[in-house]
Amino acid sequence: MGGVFEEERRRVVRSLVEEGYLSDERVISAMLRVPREEFVPPEYRRLSYYDSPLPIGYGQTISALHMVAIMTERLSPMPGHRVLEVGTGSGYQAAVLAEIVGPRGHVWTVERIPGLAEFALSNLSRAGYLNRVTIAVGDGSEGFPPASPFDGIIVTAAAPDVPEPLLEQLGDGGRLVIPVGSRWVQVLRVIVKEGGKLRVEEVLPCVFVPLVGKYGFRA
Repeated sequence: MGGVFEEERRRVVRSLVEEGYLSDERVISAMLRVPREEFVPPEYRRLSYYDSPLPIGYGQTISALHMVAIMTERLSPMPGHRVLEVGTGSGYQAAVLAEIVGPRGHVWTVERIPGLAEFALSNLSRAGYLNRVTIAVGDGSEGFPPASPFDGIIVTAAAPDVPEPLLEQLGDGGRLVIPVGSRWVQVLRVIVKEGGKLRVEEVLPCVFVPLVGKYGFRA
């Protein structure tokens, strides 16, 4: 079965390149290496390389592959970077980031649902990424102050506005990628901090589950 998944992984990454979602060689390499089948519930394993969101329990989803590609490229992580992810989910996005930042970098990821954090911990351990990924259970809208500042922050849930703590924890030259809007439809934003000033770019419309927390939506 592993061979089948590897073939499907190569196929979908090639498709993402052809469709213009992927162009950064670091991101391409990471998505070719991370086994998405290890980050979905067993009942959806056969659908691992369908380019669509998949349920992972607790009313949450693993993002579609093209959205992982878009958000990772816009974040532009580099080897050695310190990255914060808000919304661990099943751990797949954290694994892709861990591949890119390498052993000199680190990924901190915050999940508000303890059961999902446990699921992600198991998945990341099995896939061999726990040496460069730290999972915390808490309110991701407040960021993760103990490890700040970060070179990059990626938010995999929709916020009504950009949480102020995330801007504060973003290092100079850092990038924040976040969907902002209503509970039902959002726009993906990229925010770059340069010399204490913020440059904002709106990328494309998107639909994410809501970011629940002090600086997000109410549960």
